[in-house]
Amino acid sequence: MTAAQADSPSFLVAAFYAFTSLSPAALESLLTDLPELAFREQVVGSVLLAPEGVNGTISGPDQGVTAILKCLRSRITLGDAHFERLQVKRSRCSRQAFRRFKARRKREIVSLGQPCADPRRNVGTYVDPRNWNALVDDPDTLVIDARNAYEVAVGSFVGSLDPATDSFRDFPDWVEQHLRPLVERTSPARIAMFCTGGIRCEKASSFLQQRGFPEVHHLQGGILNYLEQVPEEQSRWEGECFVFDQRVALNHQLEPGQHSLCHACGLPLTPEQRQLESYIPGVQCLQCRDRFTDDDRARFAMRQSQLRQGVLSQSSGWQSRPDTHG
Repeated sequence: MTAAQADSPSFLVAAFYAFTSLSPAALESLLTDLPELAFREQVVGSVLLAPEGVNGTISGPDQGVTAILKCLRSRITLGDAHFERLQVKRSRCSRQAFRRFKARRKREIVSLGQPCADPRRNVGTYVDPRNWNALVDDPDTLVIDARNAYEVAVGSFVGSLDPATDSFRDFPDWVEQHLRPLVERTSPARIAMFCTGGIRCEKASSFLQQRGFPEVHHLQGGILNYLEQVPEEQSRWEGECFVFDQRVALNHQLEPGQHSLCHACGLPLTPEQRQLESYIPGVQCLQCRDRFTDDDRARFAMRQSQLRQGVLSQSSGWQSRPDTHG
């Protein structure tokens, strides 16, 4: 650690989820109490609550983040299965990873739109990160990135299949239209899936098994757990890992990488993409230059000018990707 790093503030970032039934009363009390606790403890982030469980990412002082996690563990019923233990991935950030705290009610803690996909009923086989390389190196394994296209573009496991989805809700259609014909044609011995923190694979693996795909494996704890446990010189990971907070993407050391967001469309940009003539900070990038009207871009330019002058706060009017944790 350099002297500058030692002097800079260090905030704890915790990404977590648990699939466990929440009663209406427990859900309502958490929606009321979590924001008050987060305010007192100077914690920011987003927590999604639904009848099927909890999913969130928060950042703040160590004691504040610990207080939020302790509150959740004391207020919801957890179990021994992997998906119902309140899985937590921790990392560090030199500044707060979010601008404010939100606790929100949702129909699902990760939106697939398929009631049959429920890890509490059935789920794929968990793969320890230390065993992942051997599994994906096997030519009889079909490796699938369960994330969206803009996440895959930032980094992925070498040789994995990209469903090219815009939303996790697109995954079921991709399975029937593309994955099933591919499996029937190539007959892989098994499917191995991965996502950022593991939660999407809980539902995706359950969905595949419900749809008759027999041998489905998924990376326990997701990419973040793999990057934490597997040395970089042994890693099959290439690029950075997109995350849904102000860090944008993390490198193999779980430190903020080189990507930043276009604040017009909310998509990640490489340093090279930010050097293109099409990139106008806060107004457009190569991915959205044809997406907005002239009136939109004029409004974005005015907002950017006001931000530079300090008239608006950083959180005013920014576009961002959906709150999809892990």
